[in-house]
Amino acid sequence: MDAATLEVCGLSCNVGTRAVVANASLRIVAGERVALVGGNGSGKTTLLRALLGLHPQTQGTLRLDGRDPGDWRAWRRRIAFVPQRQNGGRFPLRVDELIASAGRVSVADATEAALQAGVETLLHRPLSGLSGGQLQRAWLARAFACVARGAGLLLADEPTAALDFAGRAEIGALLASVPVSALIVTHDRALAECCDRIIEIAGGELRGLPP
Repeated sequence: MDAATLEVCGLSCNVGTRAVVANASLRIVAGERVALVGGNGSGKTTLLRALLGLHPQTQGTLRLDGRDPGDWRAWRRRIAFVPQRQNGGRFPLRVDELIASAGRVSVADATEAALQAGVETLLHRPLSGLSGGQLQRAWLARAFACVARGAGLLLADEPTAALDFAGRAEIGALLASVPVSALIVTHDRALAECCDRIIEIAGGELRGLPP
């Protein structure tokens, strides 16, 4: 499936009574990769979660290829997501099972996703036994599998934070080459500069957008 176009108009989200995303508007055209930067607590993760329907919005509209998220399950199938806080879970889920949770992915595509992320030797390892960097790569492999099965938008929240310098460079290059649109939250300046555009969120407000 082709890269998706994302349109966000006037999106606001609260945590309690505090506005953490304020009237955010953003358009990512098909195939564009946008880095989202900002300090801790600036609203980056809340914005991504709102785009997945995982955090309620107080106002605003979302469009993916011109369609609103009337059916969040169908909406999410068009999105590959790498969460910020990965964990092994309470159940003995293995790396290959995490990749398979991407949906209807062929064995060949799952294998390629594991190779891309560098977890091909870890497929039968439980997530609970992985290091932070290995776990991050496992989630990246799942995202690559989502792209293979048709996701047109990649949302990634600090996708290289647990990796060493060489690993960040390797995965950054991969993320920059994935044939989809992308919104990548990152503190990694090198990864941000691999993107087509960098925007900042501060106090819940987006800055640095073109006029």
